[in-house]
Amino acid sequence: MSSQNSGNAGCLIRADRVVDGNGNVFEQGEVFIEGSRISHSGPRASVPTPPGVRIMDFAGCTVLPGLIDAHIHLGAQNVYNFENYRTATFEVTPQLQQMYALLHAQMCLEMGFTTLRDMSWVTPWGLFTDEMVAVRDAIVQGIYPGPRIQTGGWAVMTYAHLELLLPHHAIRAPNTTADGPWELRKMVRDQLRRGCDFIKTCASGGGGTDHQDARGILNLTEEELDAIVDEAHLLGKHVATHAWTPESQKRAMRAGTDTLEHCVRTDDEAIEMMLERGTPIVPTLAVRTEHALKLVEQAGASKFVMENYRRHQRYAFENFQKLYRAGVKIALGTDTNVQPNMGENALELEVYVQLGMTPMEAILSATRHAAEAIGMGKEIGTLDPGKSADLIAVRGNVLENVSLLREKANIELVMREGELLVHNDGNTVKRPIFRNNWDWTRIGGARAGGCCGVDR
Repeated sequence: MSSQNSGNAGCLIRADRVVDGNGNVFEQGEVFIEGSRISHSGPRASVPTPPGVRIMDFAGCTVLPGLIDAHIHLGAQNVYNFENYRTATFEVTPQLQQMYALLHAQMCLEMGFTTLRDMSWVTPWGLFTDEMVAVRDAIVQGIYPGPRIQTGGWAVMTYAHLELLLPHHAIRAPNTTADGPWELRKMVRDQLRRGCDFIKTCASGGGGTDHQDARGILNLTEEELDAIVDEAHLLGKHVATHAWTPESQKRAMRAGTDTLEHCVRTDDEAIEMMLERGTPIVPTLAVRTEHALKLVEQAGASKFVMENYRRHQRYAFENFQKLYRAGVKIALGTDTNVQPNMGENALELEVYVQLGMTPMEAILSATRHAAEAIGMGKEIGTLDPGKSADLIAVRGNVLENVSLLREKANIELVMREGELLVHNDGNTVKRPIFRNNWDWTRIGGARAGGCCGVDR
């Protein structure tokens, strides 16, 4: 990659091909950036180059919009950091886990994911909302470099699937859950007052909790679910609803949810409603791959949890194909939490292609479609003029092989809002995140120091 800098009149990025997020490919393309905004994208030299422009030539690369993960749990005790996530839940304070959440966000950024919709987490000390709001704000204020984060707050009932990420008999902090429509309205208001960007709720059980196969258990009455969505919408915020089953999906859509998460099983009636209402789904398949399941088993998942995961793995993949063939809107989300490793977000793209999507369709799910699903379609997701200059350069042709996105060595450039955050100048890889040339092995090496990877 070569670079010329003759002034501050803008930046012109050239590559073998530019994928604009609208389904267009420009061979020998370019993107012109002024400040934090895209001014133009298209074939090379389609507009005159102003004098004094910095030219960055990424020969052999594909340029595309910054990728978006619309469902991730940055606050989880991820297998990359912890040998036993179950023990880590009780040994690691929320304050320390907040530092890991920032690290996790930066790991995703390094792999080309410039926007993350974080679904928050729960700890024995309460919900993780305050900590994730602080991580988001530290990045916004420039204290630390990182991706754009949409931070979620929870509104869930007692005995909800999301609450049972904690063991059944662990002591709960006050205000971890609420019951009845008015309590849940207050919980929505409280979470939004704390600064979260959207509300996450739960309409069914799921697969990662102990003691029972709870996927078919309905979480929340219809009146409670209606109250959560209504309250969030009154206050101008979106709602994402965990919904594994057809009935939970229908109830969530009747309530007016903005996105459906997981949809491990579905039926024709639910699919028809998705199409009629235009409700996007976020499939979260990376977390269900054999690679991910082996990691979570090594990190302490119980035999019951592993059997539950594998029992539903096939349905998740089969229903994705059914939803895709029906034409339902699909936005990429990985559900990365305990597993797989943070930064492996592009595994989701790979699974989509294996299950029938074209590489272009998979990329659209991680760009324009994901941006629209999280309410940011006017700001990010495509390389249209006026949008935020979020883009990446990847060595090779991702339209032939999306797996290129899974290799860190292939990520030549990551830019968010016009700022170079990862940049390979041909001689050295400049990653401002690691200003002191941080060695990843120092983190990996700490994992042996204790049951949760913290040196004693």
